[in-house]
This record gives sequence, C-alpha cells and structure tokens, in this order.
Amino acid sequence: MNKWLPAVALGWILPGGGHLLLGQRVRGMMLSASVVVMFLLGLMMRGAMFEPQGGDLLTMLIYYGGFIGNMASGILYFLATWMGYAQVDLAGHVHDYGTKFLVGAGLLNILAMVDVYEIATGQKD
Repeated sequence: MNKWLPAVALGWILPGGGHLLLGQRVRGMMLSASVVVMFLLGLMMRGAMFEPQGGDLLTMLIYYGGFIGNMASGILYFLATWMGYAQVDLAGHVHDYGTKFLVGAGLLNILAMVDVYEIATGQKD
C-alpha cells in the first residue's frame, strides 16, 4: 500500500491529522485550528449546507461543488449533519457568508490533503 493513502485519508476525516501522522505537528495543528475555526464560524453565522440538486448545468455545478466542499471538512461535516444541523438557505449577508465559510473550510482541508500527499511522496518537505 502507498504511504500517502492513510495520511491523506486521515487528513480528510480529521483535518490536520495527516500532517500529525507524518510528524508535521506544527503545520498539522495550524491547519486543524484553521479548518475548525472556519467551520464553527460558518455554523455560528447559520450558513446553509449544500445538498446535491439536479437541474440545469450551472445549478448542478454549484450545488454538487458546494456539497463536495462541505463534505471535505470530514468529521466536522458529519458531526454537524448527524446532530441535526440543517439551516435553510436564508436571504441575508451573514447567512451567505456563513455558507461560504462552511465551504471554505472544506476547500482549505482539500489543500491540506494535497500538502499531505506531497509530503508523503517526497515532493515537499
């Protein structure tokens, strides 16, 4: 099995976990704190979680992309949905920013997973 697969999988489920597994403690803690804070801020702003939705191409792209961004937060997404968080999409700046924070947390975690992959394969220190 490849060395990078368990680290990337752990990095998805537990933000920063892949870096911790590879011995990058400071980087792992900073990424973990960043993803968790962004996700919690999104929840506190009552941002909406995306769900896959059909329709025209642009609608599908936005909703499937947002869903992938939400799921990329790993355990944070699953805990929030399992605990019943289901904010409807409301009009307003704060809610809109909250939605962007929730997706942004997942996108930051995707960047962290790419970083873990590059460290594990020796492309980066």
